[in-house]
Amino acid sequence: MKIRKAVIAAAGYGTRFLPATKNQPKEMLPIIDKPIIQYLVEEAVDSGIKDIILVTRRGQSSLENHFDSNFELEHMLEVNHKEELLERVREVSRMANFIYVRQHRHLPYGNGTPLVSVKDLIGSDENFVYMFGDDLVLSEIPCTKQLIDYSNKKKGAVTVAVQEVARSEVSRYGIYKLAKGSRDRVLSAVEKPDPDSAPSRLAQFGRFILNHKIIDILNEMHEKKKLGKDNELWLIDAIIAYAKKNPVYAARIKGEWMTTGDPLRYMKTQVRYALARPDMGEEFASFLKSLKL
Repeated sequence: MKIRKAVIAAAGYGTRFLPATKNQPKEMLPIIDKPIIQYLVEEAVDSGIKDIILVTRRGQSSLENHFDSNFELEHMLEVNHKEELLERVREVSRMANFIYVRQHRHLPYGNGTPLVSVKDLIGSDENFVYMFGDDLVLSEIPCTKQLIDYSNKKKGAVTVAVQEVARSEVSRYGIYKLAKGSRDRVLSAVEKPDPDSAPSRLAQFGRFILNHKIIDILNEMHEKKKLGKDNELWLIDAIIAYAKKNPVYAARIKGEWMTTGDPLRYMKTQVRYALARPDMGEEFASFLKSLKL
């Protein structure tokens, strides 16, 4: 079955960016001239996704408004004959079918919780894409397409996107252990392990091909209050529980993985995207060189 849906988690509070995120979602912070969330939506659409399910929380109307039409702005651009800008604004609301789900306050904290919120929107036999709202990938082939293609080669199996990170960084991510002799079959994993006890340096980042059975496991963990590290509902715990009886694969993604989860990494991402822009990359690179750091 062709994958048509992507679930994007955008229900966090962005506390590391306060006060900038006091009244706007972290996912609406710009990378040059587009908000973070738009890059994720574009990646999904460029990978063949038609339906985008955004899991939000109270106070995130700016995110929803961004993917809606803006009559006043469009009218102003039209009467001032700014056709190129008008088209750029209009295409944002036309990219996909947008569905918004509010994450309920009674649910536990954790990166698995958005999936419990959408359990009734995913078919029982349907694979879908799950994306963290703060991970971006610069790549020739969209990261999501790479992951879908890899899952298809594995007969539609649950597949997680991974890249190797420095050992000093493993405590920031979910780290996977592969089956002996295999380059991609997932055996187990640990969420944010100590570097000295990490099973590998293969870190998951925010791209997954999942199915409803993963959601069922997360929902059961929630209902039975079987939460994971720091009393949170972790996706990785559900994936490993699923992997005990079903194949799960780790796909090494070709591209540059960047996270916008904290101010320093957000600024690094800004720099990388600016350097990659044909309309400003060369001039921006010259500026950086002129700083003589």
